[in-house]
Amino acid sequence: MKTVALAFSGGLDTTVCVPLLEEEYGYDEVIGVTVDVGQPEAEFAEAEETAEALDLEHYVVDAKDAFAEQCLDAVKANATYQGYPLGTALARPVIAEAILDVAKENDCEALAHGCTGKGNDQLRFEAVWRASDLDVVAPVRELGLTREWEMGYADEHDLPVKGGNEGVWSIDTNLWSRSVEGGNLEDPGYVPPEDIYEWTASPGSETEFVEIEFESGTPVAVDGESYEAVELIEHLNEVAGEHGVGRTDLMEDRMLGLKVRENYEHPAATTLLNAHEALEGLVLTKEERSFKTQIDRQWAEKAYEGLLSAPLVDALDGFIDATQEKVTGTVTVKFEGGQARPVGRESDRAVYSEDAASFNTETVGDIEQADATGVAKYHGFQARLASDD
Repeated sequence: MKTVALAFSGGLDTTVCVPLLEEEYGYDEVIGVTVDVGQPEAEFAEAEETAEALDLEHYVVDAKDAFAEQCLDAVKANATYQGYPLGTALARPVIAEAILDVAKENDCEALAHGCTGKGNDQLRFEAVWRASDLDVVAPVRELGLTREWEMGYADEHDLPVKGGNEGVWSIDTNLWSRSVEGGNLEDPGYVPPEDIYEWTASPGSETEFVEIEFESGTPVAVDGESYEAVELIEHLNEVAGEHGVGRTDLMEDRMLGLKVRENYEHPAATTLLNAHEALEGLVLTKEERSFKTQIDRQWAEKAYEGLLSAPLVDALDGFIDATQEKVTGTVTVKFEGGQARPVGRESDRAVYSEDAASFNTETVGDIEQADATGVAKYHGFQARLASDD
């Protein structure tokens, strides 16, 4: 008996995949696996309802804690891609690992997804799956399906399908971010309506301050109250979202070379990344900060590719972890007008002396201001020689 485990959301693509895996690929049984990385409850209800209508054996795996820890690792690496906090990219390997575990437990011969051949997610899923000895099947990609064809197929076969927002937008939500694409957003000149946003209010003039505490680079408390990772992210999504924090509208370069229009919401991610970088600015030396920007960029690139298990990342993590030993302290963030702006930071590990930096003190330890005269004379000396006619 041939069995395949399908990454199942209950949406159009994965619903259509169920009969196709049986009819076109000859699998005797399809197992649907939905992985919880912080989606809305309505999505799980839809997946359960659709699975029941399809008479599909269905598993729901809770991976929120694992995903939240990955998100906080991304904070340590200041992980952004082309200007936005990574979200979907961080979730896909976690989802893929959970589906692989279910497939092994059920003696499946193969793993399947409903990704197209144009996007990133196919690569992120398969980077995990192809490390196993199971076959990988991608019906939408391999059969060259379009959304229009899928809708017609679903109608002909009386499949229970629903499209988010009546099918206008393609929406992906997890604990860390919410992405909206498709429909009129495929036109780069289209100005999106306010109703595409669910996590963020329209930015206003009200202000609010929050204090975020970090221990070794990991956020552990907000306004003096300790939180586990999932709850901390959920709390900041709500608080920062009320001020319109964390909206991004950009043209994104995918791994396959295509440009796509993407809209994202990420209130907690924006807040934590801004706060973390502010604290690093206080506790790391100039050389550490400069070099870490290169490390962070490489880490984010591998995360975007879904390759955080690559050997390079182990080496990058070594440097990141060494720097994060110092990143302990608190940052005060001001929410205002859609911004999360660090306005205060404190740490016992600060590489800073108020007395030395002050304009009201004459010396820096035993160094007098006049001692800088010699440095000033040498500064730019080669440039002056090079430009001397």
